[in-house]
Amino acid sequence: MSASALRLEGHERRLLLLGGLATFCVVVFMTVDAGGKWDFVLPFRARKVATVLLVGYAIAVSTVLFQTVVENRVLTPAIMGFDTLYLLLQTSLLFFLGSRTMASLDSRLLFTVEVAIMVAFSAVLHRWLFEGGRRSVHLLLLTGVVLGVLFRSLSSFLQRLIAPGEFDFLQDRFFASFNNPDPDLLIVSALMTVAASVLGFSLLRTCDVMNLGRDVAINLGVDHRRTVSRLLAVVAVLVSVSTALVGPVTFFGLLVANLAHGLVRSHRHAHVLPAAVFLAVIGLLGGQLVLERVFSFGANLRVIIEFLGGLMFITLLMRGVLR
Repeated sequence: MSASALRLEGHERRLLLLGGLATFCVVVFMTVDAGGKWDFVLPFRARKVATVLLVGYAIAVSTVLFQTVVENRVLTPAIMGFDTLYLLLQTSLLFFLGSRTMASLDSRLLFTVEVAIMVAFSAVLHRWLFEGGRRSVHLLLLTGVVLGVLFRSLSSFLQRLIAPGEFDFLQDRFFASFNNPDPDLLIVSALMTVAASVLGFSLLRTCDVMNLGRDVAINLGVDHRRTVSRLLAVVAVLVSVSTALVGPVTFFGLLVANLAHGLVRSHRHAHVLPAAVFLAVIGLLGGQLVLERVFSFGANLRVIIEFLGGLMFITLLMRGVLR
């Protein structure tokens, strides 16, 4: 048996192991301490699991594809300012409408508006930076950083003008939450995610070639500019859906993407993407189980994720990982 076949079998074994662990987390989360009340427990927990699967998938896939585009494993879609734009949207709506009006709005309408604004922001930004001249991912990233600072500053300014009671309502919308998801939002989010995935998966082999670098990919016949635009559109939809559904989770994508690369030891997206998705499900469901059963909700999963992701970010910077 050839060495390449052995490596492929190694990738498959690791993916099967991760898939088994993810399935185990789902089964345990659905059944632990159910107490026989299956008619209530299963539908309630199924909504949580569906939310975790959808958000974990969207964050993992969008981060891996974005890192392929920018040729850098330290950066994530958050660098484009999606998280800060979400905060600005929530702050602006509360400032101009008030908490009572926001609470009375149709959640599906609010969700659709938030996703549409974030996707439109991405489309306008990409078109402005890529149209007419030579594409510049570095300019795209720099613009995203500047806009992120602008959005954060505007959000802070509006928050200083909001009454304390209104600010408490706003804080609840800033932190990622997987509790009591809206079934209608899950359906809309799933449809958007499937549509984006169809486009993204059609480019997987092209993404493998892009891992070799822009110049090599162009020499091998890849329409780099068009491919980058399509991939960034996929990333925009996935990030917008996950952010509008549960709020910003800044470093989680960085964590699972780099762990996936390290575990599968492959540059093929057909291996890295499933590994990243499985790791996201294991991290979110496994972490939620530990918090609920061990610490009795004594800790916040988002804080732990951000802490571990921040450590990963610092480690990558210190090691000088650029690809």
